[in-house]
Amino acid sequence: MSNFNTELYQALAKGESIDELICREKEEAVNYLLQHELTICLDYEKYDPIGYNSGNSRNGSYQRKIKTRYGEITAIIPRDRNGEFKQQTLPNYQRQTDDLETTILQLYSKGITTAEIADLIEKMYGHSYLPQTISNITKAAEEYVEEFHKRKLNKRYVVIYCDATYLNVRRDSVSKEALHVMIGITENGYKEIVSSRIYPQESSENYREMLKDIKERGCQEVLLFVSDKLKGLSEVCLEEYPRAKYQSCWVHVMRNVGRLVRANDRKEILSQLKPIYQAQDKKRANELLEGFYDRVESNYPKVVKSIKENSYLFSYLEFPKEIQRSLYTTNIVEGAHKQLKRNTNRKEQFPNESALERFVCNQMINYNHRFSNRIHKGFELVQSELIELFEKNYSNEKQSSEDSVL
Repeated sequence: MSNFNTELYQALAKGESIDELICREKEEAVNYLLQHELTICLDYEKYDPIGYNSGNSRNGSYQRKIKTRYGEITAIIPRDRNGEFKQQTLPNYQRQTDDLETTILQLYSKGITTAEIADLIEKMYGHSYLPQTISNITKAAEEYVEEFHKRKLNKRYVVIYCDATYLNVRRDSVSKEALHVMIGITENGYKEIVSSRIYPQESSENYREMLKDIKERGCQEVLLFVSDKLKGLSEVCLEEYPRAKYQSCWVHVMRNVGRLVRANDRKEILSQLKPIYQAQDKKRANELLEGFYDRVESNYPKVVKSIKENSYLFSYLEFPKEIQRSLYTTNIVEGAHKQLKRNTNRKEQFPNESALERFVCNQMINYNHRFSNRIHKGFELVQSELIELFEKNYSNEKQSSEDSVL
């Protein structure tokens, strides 16, 4: 899709009407969503060999004219050969859209206040909306956030990553508050944000509350938790999911070591740690770790002490080799934080927690949508091994539950 911001600035600079530009972008977006819906229905991309002899396929399209606030668009609605595809992007038989209300909802979901939206609507359309009127319209956005937080989850997650990032929010004054995020990968390899909560500070007890919530929403079996070494978090994870394992993020281990050594020695010492977490098995990893202790303990006893105190360094090595690189750091959730920060940097602060919640929820829904059909690297190769791990870890629990019923 085109760079809308660039085209908008160019149109404004030339004194051109933006209605035609918006209409064109809306038409492109609608048709993109329709094609994406069909791909989800068929479960394979266009021209993908997986679709051969699958029992259903693409079968042309038909057009519908839709009137919008900015002009008429042509929706190209695809068909499938079996007639199973029922598109949801456009309401059936509707020939015009409630563009103003839709625009308000989109702005509201991105954290814009009702007063700001009212001012913007007046500038765009030449007539005013009272903030209270906009508030009534935006109740749908609040329900959208609530639905996201209450949605049902998968029963099984191979791994759940826990991490927090800080965002500016105003209560009586502006301060940074901790957005706690959990990202899970299902047994089929699909990645999603399973939970997020905003708290004044990061703490393990906040994560306990989140873990209890995801259990109530259907997440019953987890094989591994990965996080930085937040005090008490490993205990909380293993208390809530006693059959899971816990892994300390090696990136945070390295950062802690770097903090404890002189700048001149930092590069050399950190380079000695890399072969340790890249070892092929626990035996070799422990051998390399002991060698590391022998080399650095005389000069940096605190480094050795800090690592020895961590009993969760090599849990990831109990999993198939094909996915181990995805399990020894929290890079996945930190990557999501970076993307979120890039988007939040457009606003210096959020006027209240609700505005921040709406914005974050919108970003997370987009994240989950983006990865809903992508199997994370390596997971497609080890699905049978992962199923065996779930059965091994949780079969006794199932038997105990059945016995208690009897």
